[in-house]
Amino acid sequence: MNQLLHDHEPAPPGGRRASSRWWTVGLAGMTGLTLSAVGVTVAPAADAVVRTPTIAGDRSSTDDDRSQRNDRNHDQDRNRGEKNKDWRKQAEPKGVPIPCKADALIAAITLANARGGATLNLATKCTYTLTANIDGAGLPAITTPITLNGGEHTTITRAAAADQFRILTVDTGGNLTLNRLKITGGQAAENGGGISVAAGGSAVINHSKILDNITSQGGGGIFNQGTVFVTGSSVNRNVAGETGGGVSSSGPLRVVKSQIDRNTANVGGGVAAAGASVKGGSIAGNRAALSAGGMLIDDGIGTVVGTHVTGNTAGDAVGGIAVIDGGQLTLRRVGLTDNTAGSSGGLFVSGPISNGTSFAVIEDSLIKNNNAGSDGGGVSNQGITILRRATVAGNEAEGQGGGIYNTLGGAVRLFDTKVVKNVAVTDGGGIFNGAGGTVELNIASGTVVVKNRPDNCSGDVPGCAG
Repeated sequence: MNQLLHDHEPAPPGGRRASSRWWTVGLAGMTGLTLSAVGVTVAPAADAVVRTPTIAGDRSSTDDDRSQRNDRNHDQDRNRGEKNKDWRKQAEPKGVPIPCKADALIAAITLANARGGATLNLATKCTYTLTANIDGAGLPAITTPITLNGGEHTTITRAAAADQFRILTVDTGGNLTLNRLKITGGQAAENGGGISVAAGGSAVINHSKILDNITSQGGGGIFNQGTVFVTGSSVNRNVAGETGGGVSSSGPLRVVKSQIDRNTANVGGGVAAAGASVKGGSIAGNRAALSAGGMLIDDGIGTVVGTHVTGNTAGDAVGGIAVIDGGQLTLRRVGLTDNTAGSSGGLFVSGPISNGTSFAVIEDSLIKNNNAGSDGGGVSNQGITILRRATVAGNEAEGQGGGIYNTLGGAVRLFDTKVVKNVAVTDGGGIFNGAGGTVELNIASGTVVVKNRPDNCSGDVPGCAG
């Protein structure tokens, strides 16, 4: 394909190059592109003399002892109960309750910024509907440490008839924590349809939903130039006109046990990031009009562990994950499955022609049932890709390299890896190695290339039985 992407520089001031080379039509240089007390009652002996109390209310010494023990036990239980009560009080979140009114929330954030921060407890079963544009957002920009605690069915949204604005902005020095909230309905002409985090700002998103937000630029759900941590949350059904339908990030990004699903963008349908750490959860059902349907790692370090990257699509190139411009990617215990694109169905790793050789290390992972309209059904490599204890199976290419397509001097090394039952329409059903490329099978480690159609290997692949 060899189509370079059009450079596009709409990034806001301070941005690393939020949209830069992610505006690609095929990614540069692609060809295929987790005792209670025991009471003991002692019965009196049969010949024991029972003393009759001489004073009303007088008790035997045994009764006195038992009473004292009971009193002590009662005091202990009461003290224990008081301690438990104190513990419960301490466990309850402290904060300012906010009535179910948008104006009350706006006033509370304004006051919190002025006083250096606060914890605000929003009402449960409440929708805070924002109607006014405050410097590009529906709420005042976060400039201090502020925590917004939600609860069951607590939502912050933009009124459908209101002007376009995102929901939240975190400015430099701001530190936003969201707990159990839904952020939805944001619509912005600038970066960040739902939340925008500036350089020097940070956002921690816990057990929340970032849904159905739209931007004409980058980051339909979240746009990040600072630091963003997402845990146990959903970033779904967001739209970006440029990069990162779910998340567009040039700063540190960590996503744990979360879903980034069914988002849409031109490039990087789910995630477009300079670097990212993703653990657990899913990147699924995202779509890129041009390239990198699931995830794009551009000139940074990406780590994906125990995640399902599945069912993503791209109109042009790379259905699953693209690593470009000298980026580095580690996949560990990942299912890269059922992704589709015009070329490079599953994974694309760029070479030096794309502004620096990129690297990928794939361990204990499954690359299965990905489909490319031209070359590279499972893996398309121009850089350096290493597979250890991986399985590449059931992938299809309408051109060459059903399982693995290696070209433009790229290097692929396989250790204890299975390349089986892949299909190419022309040749290299299992592996295609182009001129100048290197493929090392390391047969002694247990690597096998079998049952591929129309052949197992095409090109110079030592140790492969055609």
